[in-house]
Order: sequence, then C-alpha cells, then structure tokens
Amino acid sequence: MKKEFTAKTVEEAKALAVQEFGVEEEKITFTVVEEPKKGLLFTKGEAKIEAEYEQTKEEAAAEYIIAVLKQMGFEDAAVDISPIENGALLDIKAEGFEELLGKKGEVLDSLQYLASLVSNKINRDYFRITTDCGGFRERRKAQLEELAGKIAATVKKTGRTSALEPMNPYERRIIHAAVSEIEGVTSRSTGEEPYRKVIISSTEKRSGDRRGGYGNDRRGGRGGRRNDRKPRAHFDITTSFEKDYKKPKPEDTMTSAGLYSKIEF
Repeated sequence: MKKEFTAKTVEEAKALAVQEFGVEEEKITFTVVEEPKKGLLFTKGEAKIEAEYEQTKEEAAAEYIIAVLKQMGFEDAAVDISPIENGALLDIKAEGFEELLGKKGEVLDSLQYLASLVSNKINRDYFRITTDCGGFRERRKAQLEELAGKIAATVKKTGRTSALEPMNPYERRIIHAAVSEIEGVTSRSTGEEPYRKVIISSTEKRSGDRRGGYGNDRRGGRGGRRNDRKPRAHFDITTSFEKDYKKPKPEDTMTSAGLYSKIEF
C-alpha cells in the first residue's frame, strides 16, 4: 500500500500516515517528496511525503479478527501472534470471549476460516492461520485423543467398525494420529465436507463360525449306520467392510449425550 500525505511539516505528514495505516511508524517506509521552504521570516509551502506499508499476512488476519470482535462488543480485544510451521498462531485475548467458543470451538473455527481467507488474499503463497483462546486447542486435543482411545478399545474388543461424528480436518488429524499409535486398529476418513468423518476399524481378522455339523454324509456310530440328522444352519459372520458399516450400530446413532459428553474439560 502506497499513499501520499501532505502537511505543514514532514513529521505531521508522517503522523497522518501512521493514523491512516493504523500501524507503528517503524513499519512504514517514508520518502520525502517535498519539504517546506524556509525563509527569513516564515516557512513557505507544505511538506509532501510518500508512505508505503506492506501488510503481512499474520497482521492482516489479526486486524480482521480484532475488527470482528469489536463489532461483537469486545472492545478490549487483542491478538498475540506466534510463528508456527507455514503460518502463524493467533491467540485471542478478550474478556468473556472464551465463554462463547462452544463445546467444540465452533466460533474459533469460524474466525480461523475467515481470517485465513483475508490473509491469503495478500499474495498467492499459502499461509496457515490457526486461532486459539486460553489454551482451548490443547484441551480439545486431549479430549479427542481420549475419545480415540476409547473407540479404538471398543473396536479391538468387538471387532466391529466404528464411525465417529463429523469433524473438521484439524480434529480428524488428531484422531488419525492417536489411532496410529494403537496396535490392532486403523482409521480412515469418509464422506464430503462438512459431514466428513473418521472410521475406526480393526486390523485383526476374526474367523467365522466353522463348527462341524451333522450333514457331512459321514458314517458313524455302531454298525456304520448313516447319520440322517439334518445339517444345522450355518451363518457366516464374516462380512465385508461395506456391509458391516451399513448395519445400524450404537455408535452410528450417538446423540449429544454420547461419548463426547463423557469427556469433560
């Protein structure tokens, strides 16, 4: 962003630029285009400067979040910026804001998405924006890891595939990472956003019921008499993943009082 400012002095022109851009003077590059001419008794003319300020992606995201929060009534809103891999972590500071995050951080996710759009409009280089407030992300991560452990234990015990409720990509990665550390189970994502969810299944093969019946045309008993009893019905319990997944299961009908509610912050 480049703009010219005119005032009685160079310092006053710089002050106008600081006010216009809304950043510290040190972040602005100034070029003096014209200075007032000093005479013996008075100064003639005005000072003209060219001010240039290139907004960084993280600042753009932070300024956007602060503007939104102020519109929501959080006049004391502030954002601490910390560098992370390929992006920045924006830790929101606003009295009372944490109470509005929602159980799963829906408000944080929404601000993160919108701030990412603002940030990545500056140039084509992708820049990852992550929002947090009061350590919420770490608490949520611990909750999801505990959930993954419980679901994985059930899958290992029953051999039945379990489908979790839809999650955003960040939360699905946490589940996948946790499951990858547990022997005997695996995970995958299925479905389309925003209903994409994680499927946890067992990697251990379970044999079907192969008990012998009475209809094998065997000869036994005294005198080699043929056993004419009818064969017992045989049910093959080994099913494909697709059939097993489509069968109604308790985890497919979880409500808000399900597994998530068992894990409190």
